[in-house]
Formats: sequence, structure tokens, C-alpha cells
Amino acid sequence: MIAQVIVDIAAKQTDRIFEYHIPSELPDVKVGSRVVVPFGPRKLQGFVVGISESSNFSGKLRDLLLVVDEMPPLTPELVELSAELAREVFSYRITILKAMLPRVMRANYRKILSPISEKAKKMPYFQGNPIDLNRINDIKEISFVHKLLKSQDAKIEYIVENKAKTKTENQYILTKSKEEYLTIYNSLRHNATNQKRLLMDIIQNYTSYPKMQNILENDAQINAATLANAVNKNWLQKKKIEVYRNPLAGFKDNKNISKNIKLNDEQKIALKQINSSIKNKESKTYLLEGITGSGKTEVYLHAISQALENRRNALMLVPEISLTPQMVSQVKERFGQEVAVLHSGLSEGELYDEWRRIRRGETRVVVGARSAVFAPLKNIGLIVIDEEHESSYKQDSDPRYHARDVALWRSKYNNCPLVLGSATPSLGSRARAQKGVYTLLKLTKRANQKKLPQVKLIDLKHVEFAGGQFDISTDLFNAIKKRLAKNEQTILMLNRRGFANFMLCRECGFVLKCPNCDLSLTMHKDTNQMQCHYCGYSEKIPQLCPNCQSNKIRFLGTGTQKVQEELEELLPEAKILRMDVDTTRRKGSYKKILDKFGNHEADILLGTQMIAKGLDFPNVTLVGVINADTGLWLPDYNASEKTFELLTQVAGRAGRADKTGEVLIQTYNPEHYAIQLAQSQNYEQFYNYEMHVRHEGDYPPYFYTVLISIASKNEQNAARQAFKIKRKLQNNLHANAIILGPTPSAISRLKNQYYYQILVKYKKEENLNNLLHQIQDSAQEIKKYGLNVYIDNEPERIM
Repeated sequence: MIAQVIVDIAAKQTDRIFEYHIPSELPDVKVGSRVVVPFGPRKLQGFVVGISESSNFSGKLRDLLLVVDEMPPLTPELVELSAELAREVFSYRITILKAMLPRVMRANYRKILSPISEKAKKMPYFQGNPIDLNRINDIKEISFVHKLLKSQDAKIEYIVENKAKTKTENQYILTKSKEEYLTIYNSLRHNATNQKRLLMDIIQNYTSYPKMQNILENDAQINAATLANAVNKNWLQKKKIEVYRNPLAGFKDNKNISKNIKLNDEQKIALKQINSSIKNKESKTYLLEGITGSGKTEVYLHAISQALENRRNALMLVPEISLTPQMVSQVKERFGQEVAVLHSGLSEGELYDEWRRIRRGETRVVVGARSAVFAPLKNIGLIVIDEEHESSYKQDSDPRYHARDVALWRSKYNNCPLVLGSATPSLGSRARAQKGVYTLLKLTKRANQKKLPQVKLIDLKHVEFAGGQFDISTDLFNAIKKRLAKNEQTILMLNRRGFANFMLCRECGFVLKCPNCDLSLTMHKDTNQMQCHYCGYSEKIPQLCPNCQSNKIRFLGTGTQKVQEELEELLPEAKILRMDVDTTRRKGSYKKILDKFGNHEADILLGTQMIAKGLDFPNVTLVGVINADTGLWLPDYNASEKTFELLTQVAGRAGRADKTGEVLIQTYNPEHYAIQLAQSQNYEQFYNYEMHVRHEGDYPPYFYTVLISIASKNEQNAARQAFKIKRKLQNNLHANAIILGPTPSAISRLKNQYYYQILVKYKKEENLNNLLHQIQDSAQEIKKYGLNVYIDNEPERIM
């Protein structure tokens, strides 16, 4: 038998299938298996993407060396999907196959120096641990290694390591009858307290064994030394048992909860259509458009129940880790141990264990962020994408896939419905629903029959401010005080983290910039650092101007840290929680902050856009937006859409239970249509207006787009290559295709690379896909000159 293998080298020359003979000693090779193969002088990891009985290769095929896993990590569905994605997202197939696995399962390669001659084998140099060439940096040692290789006293061996480790715990098994243990107990001396405690536990709980060590230590108070002694005396036998790390340990199960929830008429109509597609195994796409608080989540959960009743599985995506705790809590309450969760907030071990539970078929419902769309779940009966408009569903690095496109493919493959849910659907999705490509389902009322909160705009050009920072108007300040007096809670959003946006010298006008990027450094007061939010560079906050040594420096702009400091001065009695990238770096921090706020251990939750969506706190009656303009003037065609979505979503966090909600939006642009329509939460009017703007500008969804970015440390080289690519496009595309650029990116330098961009807008170009693949392949040739070319199909951001 012949294995068709994609090897672990992301390059044009290796982006094809290599054939290997399957030796009789390796009978478990299947499609989706990870294998180790010889490749030139090296050993590489690869993925089996096909198996055949014969080969067209005239020479002798080399043998597969090793099968890495007992069960193939990738299902045949995912292997097929990788081929489709490689054609559409302009990534090499191996990059996509690796993206489908948890980080810990990606291969780790080591170059080991091994002795060949008898003389070398006796050298003290080779008597210790294996010599890892990747770790040698001493010049003398490097020279010595070269001599050994030249004289053929040593050779280089390539080792493929699997970093994925299973967790094991000790289990203790009984070796004797109950009567024998009773005899031993009676023969022990009086002061053998620990041994007697163990034997008494065995006698009283004989049928409960085998027992895990942690249970014996915690429940029976038996220490490890006593257990080791019992094993030595053959009272017990110790066995290592594989156990799963459990990221859902803090979540409750309550499977009866669904019986207490009654759906309203609109929810029932939507659910009926989705359930029909589940029962009929129909790959239909539904756009569930429901105002904030309309009970979209309840429709999802009832539909998941229907899929499970039909003996099929369900996959549910949420856009951010911050949303995962609340969504996981609801799904876990409903479906208990059948739920697995996948997102980057888990430890590598937890992610590996959850992924294996899914692959082994031990779980039926998967909840996760973007990469969970690749979950190795079989027999999918329903796919849900919550907050489908979110840009975080698009991967902004290689491979640049959109989770919605992958979900559409898996929906067709599994003959199951896909539900896209949002209060503010993306214009592309809504346009498809208008054309009948998707089926539109609407929820126009809040599930609890309450009205949407009243939204008031505060024009920052004509207000008084509380405090001296010009961040919080007196109107917003008084509204917060009113909630504190009533023991109600407030959510405040500012979509900018840090303390100040930049440092300015009033003497010479110097602005402190990142040495690697064309950006000013942001002040972070809590860590005493100036930070770049793009490359991670940081330095201490200066006391004097680095340019002229003047002490007349000021830190201008605002961020969540500064607002928190101002609130603490203005409202010393208020308990404030801040939720942004800086406060949520540690594992479990999202859940901890949200649990605290949910338990009313804080009065105010202040955060960036991560608090705008999906959160449901019944005691929140006020939502305040510190500055609605932060994303309004970005050089992106969809800046107005993103602003409208964000404001509408955050406004929906207020008044979700019995208490009436109020929303105050502070802005310098109250006349802008995105802000005006967010005030009335009028999605229909916004959709019609924005579609007109897009039509006039020839932008999506009226045109398809491809963004080609060229990066180099030398700006002239980047520009020269960009113009070469433009000429190639002009010579091969139709006249009605629009080619914009090349032009420097909005942020022209990032991580010491200058970026130039070309944007292609088109309606129908049959030759474009092949042309872009040619550009991708050519990029491999020019990489050695320090030039990088990135192709992004349907980019979320053009900056």
C-alpha cells in the first residue's frame, strides 16, 4: 500500500503530495494519520492525505518510518477541507493542516550530533546527554563540531519530537480479600496509625476500589508515603491511569433548566425552521437577526437539543474568549458532561485533552472561538456562529481563513444547517439573506417583553466634565452616582487600553515612537512602561524628553487605565473592575472578572470592546460609552459599520431583566449617521444607508476584494515589487476590475518591515485565483531577498 503524504515544509517546492511505501509493520496508517518520513537526509513529520494500492513512480519508494498517534488526529473531512482551503486562502496545505491541530501537537524538530567512529564514541564530549546542535552558540564548540563532521567522526541526526503529553494519575487496586485485610488490620501494632487508617478505608469501602490517589489523600487523609508502603507490602497494586484535565471544573450542570424556559412566538417560528433542517439533514444557512436581549441564545440551545435528540452532534462558535465563560456556562448547564470547549485561553494540556475528547467521540457539543471551527467532530447536525458580524472570525495571519466560510463548507459536507446569529448582521450576510442565499429569521422583541434601553447622545464639544481629565461628562457622572445610590450596576466602555496614547514634549514637539513601527508608544502607568501594541516593544516611562532633555513632557490621550484612575478619584465608594488585554493575560482571568461582577462584588465594569457583546447581567441598568469615535475615522471602508455594531451591541447590555436600562454615548460627532442610528438602534435604516455608501464606492458586498501586501526592511524594494505585481494584475485582469495602489499601508512600518498594499476589487474574474497562486509561488523565490508577499481574500481590514 502507498501513503500520499504532505510533508512539514511550507514552500512552493514541497506543496504537493509525496508517496511512501507502507511497510507491513505499520498496519495502522489511515487518512489523517501523522507520520514521520525520510525526506532527503532528514526526518520530517507529515500528514497522510490519501492511500492507494499503486504508484506511477518508476523508482523504489522509501518506507514510512513511524505513525505518531494511535488514532489519526485528522478526520477524512478535515483532510478534504484542507485541500479546499489551500485553493481559496492562498496558504500552503501543510500550514492549514497544522492550523487544524492544537499548538502542542505541532512537531518539534531537533538536530542531534551523534558519534560514528570508535574514537568519537569514546570521547568525553559524547558521554553525557545527546548534543542538541540548536543550542550550541560557543564559537570554539561550533568549530570543534565542524571538524568532527568533516572528518566523518560524527553525523547529524534529525529527530521529530511530539510535545503533546497525556496526564496520568495513580490508581490503587486491591490485591486481597476483605477478610485478609481484616486479619492484617488486627495484626498491626497499636501506634501504626496511618496504616490502620488505610486498612480501615479498604475494609469499609471495599467495593469502591480501585481508587485514585487524590481521592485517598483528600477524602481518607492517607499520605503518599503510606500508599507507597502498602504497595511494597503488596496490600495494593499501583497503576498509572490517563486522566483528562478539566477546564469546565468551575461550571455547573443543570439539565432540567430547559424545561422551565418557554419560548415566545418569534423564537418558536425560528426554531421550527431550524429544527426542520436538522431532521431533514438539510445544509441550509439561516441568518437569525434578533435585537439585543431577544433570546437568540435560547434558540441556539433548543436547536442543539434537537440535534442531540436526532443522534447528531453540534458545533457552536463565539467570537472572543471573553464571551466564552458566559456562553459555556449556559451550554454546560444544559448539556453537562457532553460539552467540550476549545479556545486560546486554555492551557496547552487542557486544549490537548479537550481536543482528544472530541476526536474520540466522547463529547457531543463543542463551544469555542475561531479555531474551534476545525474541531474533529464527526456527524455534525448543527453549526452555530454567534455574533456572526465579528471581525475576530477572520484569521489575520497565515492561513487567512474566515470561520464562516469554513462553517459553510462543513455544513454542506455534513448535510446540516448553519445558523448565523447577530443583532447587527454583517452587510455581506444580510445582503445574501435579501437575495435568498440565506434564510432570514427575525426576532424583533426582547424575550422578557421589556423595551430596549433609552439611548442619549452627549456632545463632548458642549459639555462640562467631572474631574480634570476631560473623559467623563457631568451627565455620565451623575447617572453613575444615581445607580450607586440604587445599588445597581454600570458598564462603561472605552475601546482603547493603556493610560495615555502618546508622549509629547511641549519644548521641541518630540513624540516618543516605537523603534520598530511607525507608531507612538502608549503609556501604561501600572507597569511604568511605554508600550507598542503591535510589536510588543516596551521601555520605561521617561522623566525627561529623550530628544531635548526638557522636563516639559505631557502624556496625552486616554485609555481604560486613566479612566479607572479618574473614577476612583471621583467615586471612592465605588468598586471598579477593569477588563482589557492588560487585566486578562492570566489563565481564567476572564471568568474571574465576570463572576465577580455577576456576584455584585463590583459596581462598575470598565473595559474595551470585549465587554460589548454577549454579556447578560440583570442588575446592569446603565451603559456608558466614554468615546464613541475611537474607530469612526479609521482608514477602512467598514469603519462606520464597525462603529454602529459596537455601539448597538454595548447598548444592549443595559436593562436586560426587570429594571429599566439607560445608555449614554459620549461623542464629538453626534451628527454622524452611524452614531445617530445606533442611538435609535435602527439596523434596517443603517443597512439601507450603508449599502448605498458601499455601492457608490464600489466596495463589498457589491464587489469582491483581495488585498495583496508586500513587506520588506527596505522600503524601495517593497515599492518596486508592489509595482511589478500590479503590472502582472493589469496584464491579466479584465478592464472592469479595479486595482487600487500600490500605496504605503496606513501604518507604513510594522516590526521593522515597510508595507505596501494593492487592493483588487472585482465582480467576476475566472482567472484571478490562478493568477494569485502564481503570485504566491513567485513570492517563494523572492523571499531570499527579504521580500514577503501576503494575499488576503476578502480582508476584514484594509489598513
